[in-house]
This record gives sequence, C-alpha cells and structure tokens, in this order.
Amino acid sequence: MPVREEMAVSPVKSLHWEKFPPMAQRRVYCTPVRQGGVVYVLGGCSESGAPLDSAELLDVESQTWSRLPPLPTARAGASAVALAGGRVMVLGGMSRQQAPLASVEVYHPDEGKWESKAGLGQPSMGVTAVEKDGRVYAFGGMGPDTTPQALIRVYEAERDEWQPLSSMPTPRYGATPFVRGNKIYLMGGRQGKMPVTALEAFDLETRSWTRYPCIPSRRAFACCAGSQRSLFSLGGLQQPGPHNFYSRPHFVSTMEEYDLDQGVWIKPSRTSRMKEKRADFVAGCLGGRVIAIGGLGNEPAPLASAEGYNPAKRRWESLAAMPTARCSSALLQTDAMLFVIGGVAQGPSDAVEALCLTETV
Repeated sequence: MPVREEMAVSPVKSLHWEKFPPMAQRRVYCTPVRQGGVVYVLGGCSESGAPLDSAELLDVESQTWSRLPPLPTARAGASAVALAGGRVMVLGGMSRQQAPLASVEVYHPDEGKWESKAGLGQPSMGVTAVEKDGRVYAFGGMGPDTTPQALIRVYEAERDEWQPLSSMPTPRYGATPFVRGNKIYLMGGRQGKMPVTALEAFDLETRSWTRYPCIPSRRAFACCAGSQRSLFSLGGLQQPGPHNFYSRPHFVSTMEEYDLDQGVWIKPSRTSRMKEKRADFVAGCLGGRVIAIGGLGNEPAPLASAEGYNPAKRRWESLAAMPTARCSSALLQTDAMLFVIGGVAQGPSDAVEALCLTETV
C-alpha cells in the first residue's frame, strides 16, 4: 500500500474553547445551520420532552443572540440547509404528537418571517438533507410506522415541488452525508434499533448509486467524520450479536478509517483507538485532525473530554476539555470552529461552546 502524503496538522496548543452566551431555550435534538456569520438553532426538545417551535439566531462575531419568529411547525430531530439569499430551509422531524413530519418551511431574513413550502410527500424524521449547486436533496428518513425509508427527493424551487430520484440501496435514517466532488456519500445511520454499516454514494451527474465496503464493525450511537481523503467511524456502543451473544453492551474506543482514494478500510493500529471509550458524542475535523468531544462513557455523568487524532503520527492526543460536559449535542462545523450546541447535561442544556483553531480565527 503506498504511503500517503499527510496534510499539515495544527499543534494541540492552537486549539482552544470559546464559550458563547447561553441560548434562551434549553434544548436537545435541535437543528443548527450556519448562514454566513450567523448560526440558526431551530426546534428541538424541551425539558418536558415536547418538540419546540423556538428559533434563535447567534451572531458569531458579536456573540449576541436574537429570538426569531417561532417555527410554523414545532419539531425535534429535523434537518436544515442554508439556501441562497440568506434563507434557511427546515424539513421533517418529529411533531408534538410524536409523529414524523412532511412539512417544509423556509425563513426569509429580509422579511423576518417563515414561509411554508411543498411538503416532502411522505412524513419523515431523521432525513439527511444536503444542499449542492442550488438544489436540496433529502435522503431517507423514518416513516410513521417507524420503517426506515429509501426515498430520495430533490427540491425544485421554481415549481415548489419535490421530485423523486432513484432510491437508496439501503433504507435508513440519521445517516451522515459527505459531499466530495459530484458525489454525496452516506455513512451509517439506523434502521429501528439497528445501526447501519452501509457506505454508499449518490452520483449527482449520473443520478446512480455506488456501494462501497461496509463499516467493518456495527456500533450503536457511533459518530462519523470526514476529511478530504478519509471517512471515519468512531466509538459507539457495541451490542451483543451472533458471535458474542452473551456479552453485555459496552462502550468502545474504536476508530475505523476509509481511504477514499484507495477504496479500502485501513487496518486499525493499536494507537488508532481513541483514548476514551464513548458513545452519543460529536465529531468533526479541525486543523488536520479528527476531533471527538463529550458523549457518554464509563462514567456516571456525561463526558467533557475532547481528543484529536493526528493522522501524521497515527495516534490520538488529548485536547482541552469542553467547558460543559454533555451528550446528545448538535455539532456545527466551520473551517475554523466546531460548535457544540445544546444536548443533555443533567437535563437539556442551553450551552453553546466552540472549539476554535487559533491560527485562522
């Protein structure tokens, strides 16, 4: 196997935490989306477990929050994408009646109001939404009968309608998307209580699917992250299966790396395991590193620890801990920041904190 040139990796000391003022509303399963220099936080669940119609806007530079008009439809676990003209689209999710939603709404910042758009056709929670070249693609989801869906829909803005495309090979919801050139890769996700190991890509030019080798091990509440050259499956909860039927579920520190150029899963080394066993955490890439933050581990309370994988050294290094320990948070990635938004500490959290890369902030 040829040796790859690794991109420059920023030193650990170049990464630091920045605490933003808390949100007005404590929330978990919220949906963040970035539009220019502002971050929208939409919906989620309150302390009572009810889906929210609350929408807030963070101006990153001035670190100030604004409350927006409420969402027309209260929702948790929705998807959202940034559109041209500063607009934001929110779609799907779970309603206050605990049912998946088909409704789609767009916020117009110039007018300060929400507009209802054509629905998805079928109610879906856990839709994977991607904006690419002015089009919005909606992949999969979970339907009203909790069945995972294989639907793909593309939004035609001129006609305000969703057009069906060729179905996904593997029905699922909650998959993680990665856009690389003209391909949208979908990794992981769920089918009911079962984690999905499928890695598949949709070619936007040919509108066809390619299947790639599956994630080597099946883990619930694992996390996916992607660099330009690799995709990563991290941590999670290893559950009993056919080969270890009598074992108990246990947290793992597994990292599995898929090399996009070579089309193979790289054999893990002893040092490629994370320092901490964790599940229900957040992960992203910053400064040439894969970053894992927070979650649940072999501790009675959520984790605050953060660590970064250095691909040049092929090992994990400890980073400064997140100020507020939590799990079930939402992650928002920019080139220079990883925002960790809301989640669960003792109850739903109002914390918004970002791991920042000093060199470019």
